[in-house]
Amino acid sequence: MSDLWPWLAVFGLGIFHGINPAMGWLFAVALGLQEQKRVAVFRALPPMVLGHALSIGIIIAAVLIARVSLPHPTLKITAAGILFAFGFYRLLRSRHPNWVGMRVGFFDLTLWSFIMASAHGAGLMLVPFFLQSPTGQTANHHEGHQMHALAFANFSAPSLLIASVVVHTLGYLITTALVAIVVYEKLGVAILRRAWFNIDLVWMLALMITGIFILFF
Repeated sequence: MSDLWPWLAVFGLGIFHGINPAMGWLFAVALGLQEQKRVAVFRALPPMVLGHALSIGIIIAAVLIARVSLPHPTLKITAAGILFAFGFYRLLRSRHPNWVGMRVGFFDLTLWSFIMASAHGAGLMLVPFFLQSPTGQTANHHEGHQMHALAFANFSAPSLLIASVVVHTLGYLITTALVAIVVYEKLGVAILRRAWFNIDLVWMLALMITGIFILFF
């Protein structure tokens, strides 16, 4: 089970991203309502998934490269600082990018999804899972880090990058598609007025808390 739970966490974070209306499903529903076609909702999913996956992949790739060239304490402090600083910045400045209109093509929607995922620090919460070298040969022998290393021990850096992006993106895709079609078919966007929950606030606080956790544990 110790081999599986980090993958479940990576998948679960994909589900969390998919629930967040700012990361895709609300835009997909809006496109469907604009065209009055269910197919418009599903047509929005591939470019949004691609943009999200690119944002996640860049962050994970950067961490996998950094852990080869940087001492583990330095990498841990740097990662903790980035997580906390980004979460605090987004907490103070929560306005979303709004450059794109409703008439968008595949490339436009992919770029929008990439920017939104990056602006929300979507890949940053995955950082703790990849700080530890798969060999586990670092100065930090905390049990959690050892479990991460054990789970990823059979993966080279390229295969680990691909596998983690696929697992995370699958969680994001399933959730985004389910929420978008349920809202479009049954609930309508009016549900947001009655049952709004500020997921962005929870996310930014979670980034800051994770940064502190990385630094001190």
